[in-house]
Amino acid sequence: MAKIQRFEDIQAWQKARVLTRTIYEVTNGKTKFGSDYGLKDQIRRASVSVMSNIAEGFARRTDKDFGRFLYMALGSTAEVQSQLYVALDQGYIVDIEFKDLYEAASETARLITGFIQYLTAET
Repeated sequence: MAKIQRFEDIQAWQKARVLTRTIYEVTNGKTKFGSDYGLKDQIRRASVSVMSNIAEGFARRTDKDFGRFLYMALGSTAEVQSQLYVALDQGYIVDIEFKDLYEAASETARLITGFIQYLTAET
């Protein structure tokens, strides 16, 4: 595995960035989703939390701390997925949007889980 020099090199962070960008796009504008300020803010914060926890964990420079932050990022991906159900149930997003966003969060979670396994195998 190539040495990771910056958090931006981490595949899970890259996927989380794309997920966050898409969440912002879906919640922008004068849509029903954009008008539900509570849910909009919560899902945005959760998606940003995924990116932020990966970056902060990487900056800690120890596998133990990094792993702890990766677990928090993993929890935030589940939070995004749960909130997507609310958005779907309220008619804020259609089924295909739900499936695409849910899968993007799942892929992010798989990458985070793989990284956790890699870090724990190292110790």
